[in-house]
Amino acid sequence: MKNQDLMLFEMLQPVVSAMGYELWGVEHTGDGQGSLLRVYIDKQSGISLTDCERVSSQMAGILDTKNPIRGSYTLEVSSPGMDRPLFTLGHFNQFMGHEARIRLHGKLQGRKNIVGRIVAVGADTVTILENSETFNVPLVLIDKANLVYQSSGYNAG
Repeated sequence: MKNQDLMLFEMLQPVVSAMGYELWGVEHTGDGQGSLLRVYIDKQSGISLTDCERVSSQMAGILDTKNPIRGSYTLEVSSPGMDRPLFTLGHFNQFMGHEARIRLHGKLQGRKNIVGRIVAVGADTVTILENSETFNVPLVLIDKANLVYQSSGYNAG
């Protein structure tokens, strides 16, 4: 998670938890005018549109008061969805054995994109098995990661 995303996560997490939801992740894209703040919430029984509206209303008040984002932005609150983003080592650990799509900030073993099964999670790395090749990916090198969902469900090797 980028520094600003982490700061926003830490600011919003207590509010979301107090409402009975899990704050799954935060993504802020763009700068200044027209940026997007995407917030993912979750709960055991699933997320409804009403849940998103309730959380959005609470967050809007906090964000307007604390004003952590310069310029105008759009707030979007949603469930993690079918192609669930993975933000933390805990997320990767939770979905051990499942297939993930990872985009990197730079290259690792000559690659910027890796799609494979999550086979291990270390102190600061995620190990992905793509076909017969193993990638030990430092969390700080991950730009974006999502589970790969297929019509039969999440692929768990």
